[in-house]
Amino acid sequence: MENQQSSEFLGKEKISKLMVKFCIPCVLSLLVSALYNIVDQIFVGNSELSTLGNAATGVVFPIFIIAQGFAWYFGDGSAAYINIRQGKGDTEKIHKCVGTGMTFTLIVSVILLAVFYPLKTQILTLFGASENSIGYAVEYFNIILGFFPIYMLSNMINAVVRADGSPSWSMLSMLAGAIVNIILDPIFIFACKWGMAGAAWATVIGQAVSFVISIAYLFRTKTFRLKLKSLIPDFRVYGEAFKLGLSSLITQMTIVVISLVCNIMLAKYGSMSKYGADIPIAVIGIESKVFTVVINIVVGIVLGCQPIIGYNMGAKNFDRVKKLYRAILLSTVIVGLAATILFEAAPDAVVGMFGKPTNIPNPEDYWDFSRKTFRIFLALVTLTCLIKMSSIFFQAVGKPVFAVLTSLIRDIICFVPLICVLPIFLGVNGILISAPIADLLAMIVTAVLTAVFFLGIKKAKRQAKESEKIEEE
Repeated sequence: MENQQSSEFLGKEKISKLMVKFCIPCVLSLLVSALYNIVDQIFVGNSELSTLGNAATGVVFPIFIIAQGFAWYFGDGSAAYINIRQGKGDTEKIHKCVGTGMTFTLIVSVILLAVFYPLKTQILTLFGASENSIGYAVEYFNIILGFFPIYMLSNMINAVVRADGSPSWSMLSMLAGAIVNIILDPIFIFACKWGMAGAAWATVIGQAVSFVISIAYLFRTKTFRLKLKSLIPDFRVYGEAFKLGLSSLITQMTIVVISLVCNIMLAKYGSMSKYGADIPIAVIGIESKVFTVVINIVVGIVLGCQPIIGYNMGAKNFDRVKKLYRAILLSTVIVGLAATILFEAAPDAVVGMFGKPTNIPNPEDYWDFSRKTFRIFLALVTLTCLIKMSSIFFQAVGKPVFAVLTSLIRDIICFVPLICVLPIFLGVNGILISAPIADLLAMIVTAVLTAVFFLGIKKAKRQAKESEKIEEE
């Protein structure tokens, strides 16, 4: 009863007030998460490693996304389970769900370590490392890989912390790690002259700090109490969380797939163009990091609202769910339009943060491809934001099929075929044009799914009112 009462404010407090309380810490947490990779790339790009160093961190980035994908799968699935159970007033089995999620996260992290370490050269080459950048990539990856277990557990636990009603603690965890990373990067890269290894060590030490703070929260939770027996996997309890977290995993894995396909096509068609292979891969690596910042703001808004959405869906407060959706939609459009204006008006300023090209023969081609990438590839980034937002919203309301379909439609069903076909006719420019076309097609499907969901909400609301009348009579 105490746990139920502690979460009742999610169904009563003013929505704008709840969004400020939950969304701002969540957005900041995810922005800080994005900073881990961006800070490395900025310092690397401004060092003697320059463009080739950026290309190296760019090819390692998709592997980070794989690890994060599984962490978010177990974390977001557990979080959605927690919030829906809170809405229903049934919190008894939450500790088993969280413990099972932690155990699965640890197991998967060890499996990834065992698979990636012996195959690192082949995997990094597959993701686009050239003979010029492979040495840097391996040096960076060797250190990063060893800390996958704490990196993944920290991300998984942070999702649970937010769902438990403590978004500020989650923000503190990520912020502390990022600050440590930012402080250590220039020391290790410039003062100690450790190069790529310095960037990697700064990152993993920051991750270790975040991990310690995340673990500390488990001794002061609100909705559940974790015990040693909670860590024993309970498949019956975790079945629902498996479904609810699936869209998070698919969303992250689609990023990996498109990074892989994109880098392969960039290497192939870039080498046929005046840009060569290294410039397109380095620029797309920067674009991926910048794009992640924009998406993480949107994801932070909707994930921050996840406890509110899940509670009110569980409690059948459908009017509040609709109001929440409208508020999230407006916030997403504002973020998307602001990013579009920045990318179209000042691509040189954005790319310039990551250093100047000093170790390639044709620096002007680097700037030319950068402008094309940000102005064409990200032309409809507002629609991308809306698609990602819708996927997480469907996950929060307990519609895993809609969430999965929305996750797949833009990247796998639309983008991958386009990026494989258009370059045949348009060369490297065909890769850039593929993204806005995929955004447009996927947005149509997303709009249809959203309309279907809210029609269902309307029907459920009507049925609930009819049931109330029958009970009164």
